[in-house]
Amino acid sequence: MKLQKILKRLQKLHPKEIDLSLDRIKKLCNKLGNPQKNLKSISVVGTNGKNSTIQTMRSILLAANIKSNIYTSPHIQKINERFVFNNKEVEDNELYKILCKIEEINNGDQITYFEILTAAYFYGAKKYNKNINIVESGLFHRFDATNIIEKNLASVVTAIGFDHTDWLPKNERTIDKIIFEKTSSLLNSKIVVSNQVDSKTLHKIKKSLNSNSSKKIYFDDLFTYSLKENNFFYYEDEYGGLKLPIPNLLGDFQLSNVSAAIATLRYIEELDISDENIKEGITKIQSTFGRLQEIKSGKLKNMVKKNKLLVDGSHNPLGAKVLADFLDTIHSKKHVIIGMMSNKDHQNYINFFKGKIESITTVDIPNQPNSIKGIDLKKKIIGFNKIYYKNSIEEALKSLSLGDEDLVLITGSLYLAGEVLNLN
Repeated sequence: MKLQKILKRLQKLHPKEIDLSLDRIKKLCNKLGNPQKNLKSISVVGTNGKNSTIQTMRSILLAANIKSNIYTSPHIQKINERFVFNNKEVEDNELYKILCKIEEINNGDQITYFEILTAAYFYGAKKYNKNINIVESGLFHRFDATNIIEKNLASVVTAIGFDHTDWLPKNERTIDKIIFEKTSSLLNSKIVVSNQVDSKTLHKIKKSLNSNSSKKIYFDDLFTYSLKENNFFYYEDEYGGLKLPIPNLLGDFQLSNVSAAIATLRYIEELDISDENIKEGITKIQSTFGRLQEIKSGKLKNMVKKNKLLVDGSHNPLGAKVLADFLDTIHSKKHVIIGMMSNKDHQNYINFFKGKIESITTVDIPNQPNSIKGIDLKKKIIGFNKIYYKNSIEEALKSLSLGDEDLVLITGSLYLAGEVLNLN
């Protein structure tokens, strides 16, 4: 209860949810003694695949007995998920004490909620300053609150695509602008660029990074992977090749994220990551909540009985493409339940599922005033034979006519994914 009260107070310190600037976070961190300085950090930027990449690095570091602190956003079920200190998700009482300190030092100055949380992470991480910090950049990177680190071990650029364009000027809502915002201010260290959706995107990233003096480690140039038969995949970089077990993540597309994580840790030579650390780590990756997660038990699972139930928080066209490709590998009828935020590219997202699914049911996202109503989302959908609307996740599940081996996928928003996991 104490934690929830202070979080509500901190949310009122700025009239806007997002206000792109580094001035406020720099001012606050300066008052805190600049806890972000001298942390051993790995920065992760991109549109899709950040969480899987981060969790893979975390698991490999754990196998190597290297402790880590991790900062991610948004959370799915509870805010504690954003803060990992010394390999453990922060407990309520510790987070409360950190936020009390931040609130006291900030002294009522105007600052966004995300900036406050970012300052809290840096302040908490300083206590464990010998650990590796894996820091996810949020909306964009150039003016993201995390972008006050002055040096790091490496930066990882995951797949970049269209998302959050409503925060850009209307005449600048292009992939070029998104790439510029995410990559133009990366630190001079080592930059690992994951597999991209197409060669044009990769070319634009290379152009954006042209003046950066870092060692650039591009997929297909300095590292690569290939999926092999007999349940293994082959990874290769300048240090040699590795025959590796399939990671414990759903979907072959995850191999791209896993490979970027491996490349990052291998190229940070001082970490001295062994082949055995990698082999062990990638088979013990912590469940990425709400990211193509199978629900194997619980209230909602009971409603679909023996049918497979998946939840995925993807919410942009790039995520939809990856998800639709995954569905192509499932040889059964697929039913999609979908809810989305108002500012997303609804039609382009949903169009990726054309010809791949048996039915689509739109729902309202509870507790999210900025979401699109399910009935309005339904009106935007064309080209599907069976389109329905239900006002709740439970009603949508009850309404499905399922065969013996049908699959149910709930997708369209991380907020919806969080509601699903809470309901379950």
